[in-house]
Amino acid sequence: MKYGVGAVVGVAAIVFALGGCDRGVAGGEGQAGDVQLGEPEAVYPEPFAVVSTVREFGDGRVLVADPLGQVVVRVDLDAGTADTIGAVGEGPDEYRQPDAVWPLPGGRTLLVDLGNGRLTELSPELRFGETRPYAMVNPEQGTLLMVLPQAVDDLGRLYFPDIGGMGGGADSVGILRIDLETGVVDSLARVKMPDMTRRETGGANNQNVQVSAIPLSPADAWGVSRDGRVAVARSGDYHLDWIEEDGSVTSGPALPYDPVAIGRAEREEWRDARSEVGGGFSIEQTNINGVITIRATRGGVSDDDDQDDSTWPEVKPAFYSRPLSVDGRGRAWVRRHREAGEATVYDVFDGSGEVEMTVEVGEGRRVVSFGDGKLYAVRMDEYGLQVLERYALP
Repeated sequence: MKYGVGAVVGVAAIVFALGGCDRGVAGGEGQAGDVQLGEPEAVYPEPFAVVSTVREFGDGRVLVADPLGQVVVRVDLDAGTADTIGAVGEGPDEYRQPDAVWPLPGGRTLLVDLGNGRLTELSPELRFGETRPYAMVNPEQGTLLMVLPQAVDDLGRLYFPDIGGMGGGADSVGILRIDLETGVVDSLARVKMPDMTRRETGGANNQNVQVSAIPLSPADAWGVSRDGRVAVARSGDYHLDWIEEDGSVTSGPALPYDPVAIGRAEREEWRDARSEVGGGFSIEQTNINGVITIRATRGGVSDDDDQDDSTWPEVKPAFYSRPLSVDGRGRAWVRRHREAGEATVYDVFDGSGEVEMTVEVGEGRRVVSFGDGKLYAVRMDEYGLQVLERYALP
């Protein structure tokens, strides 16, 4: 994998400040949802710092990973109780910055442990098992992969962006898929990245290259259905592509939308909204005398806070560039951009790329995962913490 820094001797650090690469998406002309989410079926009373994914079990309980709170818990929403799984540390039953939990075949779970640089498999009883680094070498090409899943299908294959393309100035990045059992890596599609700024500091022996997304610049967003179909919301004319296993593409119609002008309120809203995903997300590669280490971190990146006025676009794009979610009925949920202070709205696309409905989920709330006929959302409370809620799937 090439990060666009050339030959470096001594110490080199490359930081991707991905504050604009978050986790949901958007467009359409309507100003409100034609379906209201309504009242939650259940609410867990103890808030989290950050929730990106929820893994539902057959008995209705869910597993939640909180990277900033440094905890993994199994939650019973109906009873309002939770059990802590594992502990903070570097040992075999421990984690640092547990960032996401994904279902695997056979009732297993994949835990993304950002802080320890590894993927950990949990048994159906949530016992800690096999681990492997998320920085892997592609056996066919010899390139470095950062396997940080954005989706997992029913076969247990992991889908992730080719992050190496972010450092070299490319305007698009590949969607990759890996089968952990066989090690086979497939390239499925390319998606447009946000516009980037690039900053280099230091000398040849101590070089730092920082690549940052320009706030609210247009970018594609994507997600994966349980059967492995890839949904891509295209930012050029706002339409949805479904990419099949054989590479064929089904494209929905382009959707008109009214662009929202970016003013002070929209900029403040964007900065505040970064807390939804824990602030910034950075990946740092360090080369010290030929020894390369890679570490991903969520939170604490503030480089975008001092963006010059000229950096911002004039209008918001149609939708958020965060990863979009696909529900159990194979529908892609795309979160719109709206005027500051308006309720969150999702366009819900069917398998042909047509909008089936538009769902309003309320101000300060966003969709994080789906279960068996269920929708899981988090609501930001007055302290900036995230409250987990469960709804019947519309």
